[in-house]
Amino acid sequence: MKHITFHIDFVSPYAWLAFERMPEVLEGLSYTVQYRPVLLGALLQRNANPGPAGIEAKREWTYRHVHWLGASLGVPLDMPAEHPFNPLPLLRLALQCSDDGSINRFVAGTLLRHVWQGGQSALDAQRLQELMQQLQGQLRSDDQATQRAKDFLRTNTEAAANAGVFGVPAWEVDGKIFWGLDGLPMLRSYLAQEPWFDAAHWESLPQTPSGLKA
Repeated sequence: MKHITFHIDFVSPYAWLAFERMPEVLEGLSYTVQYRPVLLGALLQRNANPGPAGIEAKREWTYRHVHWLGASLGVPLDMPAEHPFNPLPLLRLALQCSDDGSINRFVAGTLLRHVWQGGQSALDAQRLQELMQQLQGQLRSDDQATQRAKDFLRTNTEAAANAGVFGVPAWEVDGKIFWGLDGLPMLRSYLAQEPWFDAAHWESLPQTPSGLKA
């Protein structure tokens, strides 16, 4: 049985689509999953990457693309009232449901649906209160819960970056990173032990010399 770490940030529409698609794509395989919230903005900044929302034409394309993908895949996806938005309150709230920096599928799904279903503001104060009610029984109530959540998020993001994660959604298994919704079939191939991964492709292909001068 393989262990997968699923790096997510609730601000990403592709993370929502991947969350919904993963069980079907990986059906029949033996694996366990840890859902690990990370701050996408910090990962992008670390690599001097403005992200899709930082390039106007790409932002427009992304919103069209993810909505079409949702319809095509049968995954309901409504753009929130504002996007992008600061995901820190949602990430920290999710991690107040954690004892070790990971969250369960119920918590991950609750946060993702909060953002990507209904077309409302992800940070509306009343909606956040309602979200906390949905998470009752999961939220830790001790005095250190808020600070612990902040520490978890910082640690998760640093660990993800050090492992080679540069965006979300991303899956980490056996030290390998599989990125993006369209990386799910490749992840399935790896978990199914297909021959391509027994060859030198994984290590040799990235060694292809660059034709661009530094």
